[in-house]
Parts: sequence; structure tokens; C-alpha cells
Amino acid sequence: QKMMDDYTISPKIMSRVKQITQWTLESGMYAIVNIHWDGGWWSKFPEDKEECMKKYTRIWEQISEEFKEFNGKVMFESLNEEGGWESLWNRYTNQGDKEASYSLLNEINQKFVDIVRASGGNNENRHLLIAGFCTDIGQTCDELYKMPNDPKKRCAVSVHYYTPALFALVDEDVDWGKANPIWGNEEEKKELADNMDMMKTHFVDKGIPVIVGEFGVAPKNKTPEMIRLFMSSVAKAAVECDLCPVVWDITAHFYDRENCKFYDEELLKGLMAAIN
Repeated sequence: QKMMDDYTISPKIMSRVKQITQWTLESGMYAIVNIHWDGGWWSKFPEDKEECMKKYTRIWEQISEEFKEFNGKVMFESLNEEGGWESLWNRYTNQGDKEASYSLLNEINQKFVDIVRASGGNNENRHLLIAGFCTDIGQTCDELYKMPNDPKKRCAVSVHYYTPALFALVDEDVDWGKANPIWGNEEEKKELADNMDMMKTHFVDKGIPVIVGEFGVAPKNKTPEMIRLFMSSVAKAAVECDLCPVVWDITAHFYDRENCKFYDEELLKGLMAAIN
């Protein structure tokens, strides 16, 4: 997304996002509005914090202003998945300054809450979704991760779920591992239950709602039965721990947008069974 130096969002893009949000509400759904990777400027936070914070602030000031009359079925989310900087701390090798990476994310999340709350309209009471550390469950439950201070106490926390990665995230071998087309042994089911329970203990039990903002599976080279088993199991385990699971469907894996229906009716049944 191209911006001018003062980081003004293109009116065309803004009105398109508002239009889609409006359609979402009209169809009876909730909408979550967030910011994504956006060309990678986000990764420059550690070395150019002042400029990046200026850009982040400008973006959320504009979104807050444009969306402040939308009702409470619109949530804002502070960011998507990039909540952590490998240039500060590598979470896979544990090299670097872990505390610095967490405190930068905590600061950005606090900035987000402050901007939205100060913008008036329905934003004063809007539910806000706070990005977890790399939206990873274990790392979001780390003691270094802090929920922002919100005078309205209306913040939820966001994590994503693609565990185990070699099953859920990939559908062919990658340089860091061999793709696994199978999921569902006792150990894997226990891992799922333990992860959801961890979020419940750290957040839900303390009065902080949790949204699993994405979960899903790369479907190529997997049987429909495996996909159904994993996705319905994640949905069920999340709901049992009072978390809200959201299916991630990059265009047309599971849902046919042209005809407004799931490709696999059995998958839909399995997902819906989790909430009934």
C-alpha cells in the first residue's frame, strides 16, 4: 500500500475496507479490522522506532477516525502476526535480547489502545484485540508479555493456531522439515488440549477473552478426513476452553465465495458441532 510521507492512507483503500466492513455487519457477522505486513516496514521497528511509531500512529489515527461510528460488532486488532522481531531475539534459537522484543511489542500494543480510546465516538468502548507475541500460544503466555492498560477493560488477546506446523502449515517438504499428512494421535490431541488450556489459564480465567484469530490447514496432499479431523478438533478444543476460533481461509480453500457455501459440507458440520 503506497503512502505519502505523512502516511495518509489512500481514500480509495479506506472506503473499500469500510464498504466490506459494512457488508459484513449487514450479513449478521462481526468484523475484525487490523493491519498486516504491508511491504515489510514493520520489521524496521528495532532500528527506526521513531519513524515506524509515527507511521503506526498515523495509520491507527486514520482508521479510528473513519470507523468510529461503526457499532460494537466491529473490533480493531493492533496488528497481525508480526509481534516479535528476530533482529532483536530469535525465538527458535533463543539468541538475542528477548526482553527487548517483548517490551517493544508491549509498547506498540499500549500505543494502539491509547490512540483508539482517545479518538471518541464508539471507539471509547470498542472491544480491542491485542496481538500476542508472534500470535504464538507459548510465547504469548510468557511472563514478559503484558496486556496493555485499558481504562475500559475491554481488551481481548489474539493468537493463531497451526500446530504442529509440519502438518498444518505445509503441504510439501520444506528446508526445515518433512511434511506430515497425518494428524490425530494421542500425543497430538494432548498437545492441542494443553495449548488451549494454557490460554484459558493465562487469560480467560483472569477475565481476558481470547480469539484464535486464525486456524486452518494447508489442504494439498491431505485427505478430506484428516482436514476435517484437525479443524473440528481445534474448534472443539478452543470452544471447550471458552476461546473463539476463526477459520483462516485464504481464497477458496474451504469456502466458495462465488456461491457462498463450504466446498465440504462435512467439514462445515464438524466445525458447527464444536459450538453446539
